[in-house]
Amino acid sequence: MEATVFNPVQQHLLRMFAYDGDENRLAEIKTVLADYLSNKIDTKMDSLWDAGILDQNKLDEIRGKDLRTYLR
Repeated sequence: MEATVFNPVQQHLLRMFAYDGDENRLAEIKTVLADYLSNKIDTKMDSLWDAGILDQNKLDEIRGKDLRTYLR
């Protein structure tokens, strides 16, 4: 069995939860992380749109595709 190696972000989160891991705090952190990642995605999408890399035609083209299959 291989040992799991955590990246620095995962290590930090584990240390945070070692002190206070109640459900309310977990819900708050999930919300903060989701908001943070959503803002990063919005910023990147805006920059792609402004650069002309992404447009409505491209969005229409990828609408029906399962993009997660490309990540495997």
